Amino acid sequence: MILPGARLGMLGGGQLGQMFTVAARTMGYRVTVLDPDPDSPAGSIADLHLCAPYQSEAALRQLGESCQVVTTEFENVPAPALEYLRPFCPVRPSAQALAIAQDRIAEKSFARDHGIDTARFRPIQEAADLEPALREVGTPALLKTSRLGYDGKGQATVDSAADAGRAFAAFGGVACILEERLTLEREISVILARSSTGEISSFPVGENRHVAGILDTSVVPAAVSTGLADQARHYAATLANSLDYVGVLGVELFVVAGDRLLFNEMAPRPHNSGHYTQDACVTDQFEQQVRAVCGLPLGDTTLLSPVCMVNLLGDLWVDGEPQWARALAHPRARLHLYGKREARAGRKMGHLNLLAGDPRTALAEALEARAQLKHP
Repeated sequence: MILPGARLGMLGGGQLGQMFTVAARTMGYRVTVLDPDPDSPAGSIADLHLCAPYQSEAALRQLGESCQVVTTEFENVPAPALEYLRPFCPVRPSAQALAIAQDRIAEKSFARDHGIDTARFRPIQEAADLEPALREVGTPALLKTSRLGYDGKGQATVDSAADAGRAFAAFGGVACILEERLTLEREISVILARSSTGEISSFPVGENRHVAGILDTSVVPAAVSTGLADQARHYAATLANSLDYVGVLGVELFVVAGDRLLFNEMAPRPHNSGHYTQDACVTDQFEQQVRAVCGLPLGDTTLLSPVCMVNLLGDLWVDGEPQWARALAHPRARLHLYGKREARAGRKMGHLNLLAGDPRTALAEALEARAQLKHP
């Protein structure tokens, strides 16, 4: 076990790294963050911020030599950085797990190889692949870049071969995945943690709504049957075990007609849809990440109250600072801001968790609390 007083390393300094740092320091650990942004949210509160490129060997050496374990807050850390760290200290999750999650083709293929259903898809390496892929996948479809797409970026709706050609060209001809566009009943996610000994602990299943490709709300517990929730947790655990994963893993799933469950994607880190755990569970996902990467027993994930998480995007700042007093007047609303210096449309600036007696009330009151932040 890596016990309090030790130094933990974090690759990435965004809001997920910030919330990990808060949890780690609360538990008595010291934290070093490596991130090239001088204003990174995690770097601003860490014990030490190494403000350097992820490929900087000097910074990586300092991180590896001073920390007992290194973890990540986003999946697109350059693979050579993770490989460079391996001789110095454990890196959790592993470079292999991140490599699979970085690539949509690899992760969907990995899921299928382990008995988990997905939407129909075909890899696209060049323009000539589009027409035969469209014949197999059908339309409407989605063309997505295989790497570096998130929050709706790097994807386009395709209704014809002409649409596909234009989208592929617009993406610069990089590797893509053509995927069946589904009619969804709902989207759900599972957040779990797996320790180095193989212990797995899952949080309650959440139901998510996206707007313009960005997560808007997560309501917990999800309105799904016990059997479907169990299947979702089984899928997530299968992925974690197959990857020999250590840390917190977010798995997004689609529910389609007939309660059929399909894998969408996974995130090798705490997940936006798991932020509800900060106020509604015995242990939150960030403390659980600390516990998992440090080899501690995993915490209790019991849900203490139905809850809705709503994202606060930079759009709320268009007329000036949001009206915080209005939202904070609600006795069951919990505000979490990330300390980002610049608010931009679509940028995640914070979130609200609203606890209530049932999920529907939590959703309605959370949306109302967010609406009250806007200037009249």
